[in-house]
Amino acid sequence: MEKHLICLDLDGTLLRDDKAIGTYTKNVINTLKQYGHKVMITTGRPYRATMPYYRDLKLNTPVVNFNGAFVHHPLDQDFKIKHETLSQEVLNDIVKNIEKFGIENIVAEVKDDLYIHYHDEVMMQEFFMGDPMIKTGDIRETMLEEATTVLIKAKHGQVRKIRQAMEDVYAETIAHRQWDPSQPVVEIIKKGISKATGIEYVLDYLGVDQKNTIAFGDEDNDFQMIEYVSHGVAVKNAVDPLKERANNITEFTNNEDGVGRYLNDYFNLGLNYY
Repeated sequence: MEKHLICLDLDGTLLRDDKAIGTYTKNVINTLKQYGHKVMITTGRPYRATMPYYRDLKLNTPVVNFNGAFVHHPLDQDFKIKHETLSQEVLNDIVKNIEKFGIENIVAEVKDDLYIHYHDEVMMQEFFMGDPMIKTGDIRETMLEEATTVLIKAKHGQVRKIRQAMEDVYAETIAHRQWDPSQPVVEIIKKGISKATGIEYVLDYLGVDQKNTIAFGDEDNDFQMIEYVSHGVAVKNAVDPLKERANNITEFTNNEDGVGRYLNDYFNLGLNYY
């Protein structure tokens, strides 16, 4: 079989709910690498929260972080980094209207550095993975570079209002989504950026044709990726709108090595599940 690029979302897809990769799935991925296929992580996470899995899988490919806003290669200094940032003017305007929009707090990330508008121990713990540099205070003063992504923590019951405000005021410059359905956090990145644009960016570098791309996802930030690749797969536990966009759906969930078992069958590896 021709060399393929296999693109893997992390949370809810490659990772079990305990945030580990199943042993069987690891073995499948290692076997595919031995056959010359390329395996790449495509995630909304920053690199600091991706690195443990990159190393665990012994990958040597670029990484798509922040849903495509930051594409880089941890092992190749000659790789041309793709870093798409948010307009400082837009962020300053959001901060200026923080009360009007019903915002409780704002976290801006510049690659692996964190800027938190209001001191918040709970939010700091949530983002501490990878021991980032953290600055607290008015983001308009503490952050000297444009943000890779911005997370807005909504006041109680204000998520819909904030998203509507983002759509009404900044629709031409930003894209937004609710970070997690169970949490009142709205995630913002530059408009036109997605995991799909990250994948497209690395194809020539990896020497892979788009017709030989396969991707796995579970959430709405995987929509464009699943539609862009030649073979888009939703895991069994994925949201229904993603399943509707996918070419196929795994028979097993992220907790049951769904990705590994699907890849084993797709590439006819013949590795017995245990």
